Amino acid sequence: MDLDVFVSAHRSEWDRLDALLRRRRRLTGSEVDELVTLYRRTATHLSLIQSSAPDPRVIGRLTQLVARARSAVTGTRRASWRDVTRFLTRGFPAAVYRARHWWVPTALISTAAAALIGWWIGTHPDVRAAIAAPTQLREMTRPGGQYETYYSSHPAASFAAQVWTNNAQAAAMCLALGVFLGLPVLWILLENMLNLGVGLGLMASAGRLDTFLGLVLPHGLLELTAVFVAAGTGLRLGWTVIDPGPRTRRTALAEEGRAALGMAIGLALVLFVSGAIEGFVTPSGLPTWARIGIGIAAELAFLLYVYVLGGRAVREGETGDLGADERSASQPLAA
Repeated sequence: MDLDVFVSAHRSEWDRLDALLRRRRRLTGSEVDELVTLYRRTATHLSLIQSSAPDPRVIGRLTQLVARARSAVTGTRRASWRDVTRFLTRGFPAAVYRARHWWVPTALISTAAAALIGWWIGTHPDVRAAIAAPTQLREMTRPGGQYETYYSSHPAASFAAQVWTNNAQAAAMCLALGVFLGLPVLWILLENMLNLGVGLGLMASAGRLDTFLGLVLPHGLLELTAVFVAAGTGLRLGWTVIDPGPRTRRTALAEEGRAALGMAIGLALVLFVSGAIEGFVTPSGLPTWARIGIGIAAELAFLLYVYVLGGRAVREGETGDLGADERSASQPLAA
């Protein structure tokens, strides 16, 4: 390809496309059609130059021109408060509701596993001895020990922020790593249930299980539910790789992946609430029954939110995926 000849032959088209993109006024129907045609031609020109006669200056100009034209043709959409409201009242609860057949069994099996680990540690002195020396175990489980002071060892605000960050990262990892056949999700779940089971077993062996539950339940109910939702969704994403159903694997992964991305944002908000409870309610001077009551109320509110709003949205056709007007267009549109 003679680049100079090619540029001379098509410069007028590029200039015309640039002029249309700079128009302040609304384009007429014929001008929109012309812009779409020029966009397609310029994209083809860019591809030809890149493959046959790469010139940084020309490629730079055409790349910028094609990007601007693509934005004008496919349209850019700005999020609004209406989008936020729709996400919180329909998209997020619908996505969680649709995934219930995955996260509810995940929650039940994981909780049973943590209880079994706790029973094993609590009833077997040799297992406790393998975890730590007797003096260390007494320091951890005594009144005012490490398990109790953990929740009040830092200022409430910074502790809540730290807890929220850690839990949000764990949930995001479950959602993102689910695509690897769900195996990393199982490992994350195992770590979390092992930590919970160890605490249950050690405090039970010291006769202080009620104290431990009084510290964990206020924030743990909502926190663990969010983790179970993330893990269940990650496992479903991993299963989609194996069995995409009637959809193509690419389409299924795109749809489930977009829903999982939105769920990560929603779960971050849920974990913000549980982090605030852990930072301000758990170490507070409230009676144990009041702290646990707050945790139960937060958990019930979330479940009602999912099953009432989410169930209604799903019955109305909501999937938790992005709307058609929010997805990247596969082809240029002249409207």
